[in-house]
Amino acid sequence: MNPLTSSPTVATALAAAMRALGLSAALAMLCNTGAWAADAASGASTKPTVVLVHGAFAESSSWDGVASRLMARGYTVVAAANPLRGVQSDAKYVASVVDSIPGRVVLVGHSYGGQVITNVTGTKDNVKALVYVAGFAPEAGESAEALAGKFPGSTLGPTLAPPVPLSDGGSDLYIDQAKFHAQFAADLPRSQTVLMAAGQRPITLSALKEVSGAPAWKTIPSWFIYGNRDKNIPPALQPFMAKRAAAKKSVEVPGASHVVMTSHPAVVAKLIEEAARAADQ
Repeated sequence: MNPLTSSPTVATALAAAMRALGLSAALAMLCNTGAWAADAASGASTKPTVVLVHGAFAESSSWDGVASRLMARGYTVVAAANPLRGVQSDAKYVASVVDSIPGRVVLVGHSYGGQVITNVTGTKDNVKALVYVAGFAPEAGESAEALAGKFPGSTLGPTLAPPVPLSDGGSDLYIDQAKFHAQFAADLPRSQTVLMAAGQRPITLSALKEVSGAPAWKTIPSWFIYGNRDKNIPPALQPFMAKRAAAKKSVEVPGASHVVMTSHPAVVAKLIEEAARAADQ
């Protein structure tokens, strides 16, 4: 029985948009207008652009705390909307985002988003660093489902709601809202996680079973960060993957849940900036 599948988100205008719409909406505005590309093309910033890729049961706003810190440090940030439909199709979508960005890119993936960034290939060789935030870093031929079962500790399967049938014969998976806090984000206030549960993005069952292609971490430097109280991905899996990828650094955050980027944004932003500085060298 597999732990994953058993049981069934110029300066003045942006600041105003952030106040009125919230950071995630402002980031979406940037994505839709291609403003980050204009900034990079004009030479407004010589720092790498940071592309944040969320995973299953989350959305782009899960990066708000990280994004706001990086933006305050002068980085252009794009919080991509991961489709969560399939590894290769999702990777192609993220690659299209990366290809639209002039200059160097630091690619950051959370959870299943880690598998997506592992498979990103674009028309330009501009991805200079990979950061895995409680993320999967598979070898070729591995799936998220298989990796989650490699070590004990994942309790995701029993917390899933009944699958939602799709018109193509597949199914979407959600975490049961009543079980979301304890399973996914136990280190955040319940007042926050109840909204996260309501807004969670589903992933297809087939995406969790789809095997990975040739891994980007074999040719691009990587960094890892994760919480030691992650109930989705066994914490023991992270140092295994980091060692296999010859990661530049691996950070364990004591007491952090699966959404370490939301509960501990400062330490996650710090590691991303470390990767970005390395990309400058």
